[in-house]
Amino acid sequence: MCRKFILLMSMLASFVLPIQPSSAADCGDEVPCRLDKGEYYVLLPKSADSKPLDGAIVFLHGHRGSALKQIRNKGFRKLPDELNIAFVAVQGVDGTWSFPAAPRNLRDEFAFFKDIQSDLEARFGVRRERTMLSGFSSGGFMTWYNACYDASMFAGYAPVAGAFWKPEPESCPSSSIPYLFHVHGTADTVVPLAGRPLGGGRWHQGDVFESLAMWRRQAGLDGIVPDKSEGAGLSCERWQNSKGLIELCLHDGGHSVKGTWLKRAWQELAKARGW
Repeated sequence: MCRKFILLMSMLASFVLPIQPSSAADCGDEVPCRLDKGEYYVLLPKSADSKPLDGAIVFLHGHRGSALKQIRNKGFRKLPDELNIAFVAVQGVDGTWSFPAAPRNLRDEFAFFKDIQSDLEARFGVRRERTMLSGFSSGGFMTWYNACYDASMFAGYAPVAGAFWKPEPESCPSSSIPYLFHVHGTADTVVPLAGRPLGGGRWHQGDVFESLAMWRRQAGLDGIVPDKSEGAGLSCERWQNSKGLIELCLHDGGHSVKGTWLKRAWQELAKARGW
């Protein structure tokens, strides 16, 4: 009888159902994490179950884009394992972002991003002070305006091909200076460095150099000779003091974004922050 019981238990063990994920891990990869005001997708490194995350890159897609496409981007999918971070792709309402100068105001994005940070900490243990906001094109516009609203909300900012809209603000309400790493193509015709009119002139993309000049004035960086560097197809200039860091990196391409640019920004942010 005892031998039969042991044999029966052994057979049952091979049919044990997998443990269901807890409510703290009910989303990931192509399954969105849903909040009251929207949703985001998250990619975690393979070591996430055994090793604490070093932080998160929160990424905003371009105009009429989707967070799901960003999650499927091969370059972005490498970042979690390479950096031991969460890669977080946020979904805009109707594929758009409601930054202050935008044509439509569909959501309080600043409040929504704070909700995402709280949710990332609750679900995945990501500390808010180790999050970097990045975005491409329209998502880059939103990234600039978030830094302007409150630079302390994220540890750093990495906008690609998007700055302020005209009229560029003379100053920003943020009491902090951002760690901001901007990448732009000199051949970009969708969001040119000098900006361009939209909607028959009702709106106007801003000038990247004017946007950078505003931050340099506010950060007390005017008159400082920038550090220059070359590498990975980027020509960079950096202005830095004890309060913050402003960097412009140019490439000779058009309207594009690469995972390697986000990786570089994260690594440079980590150096500047002393992580």
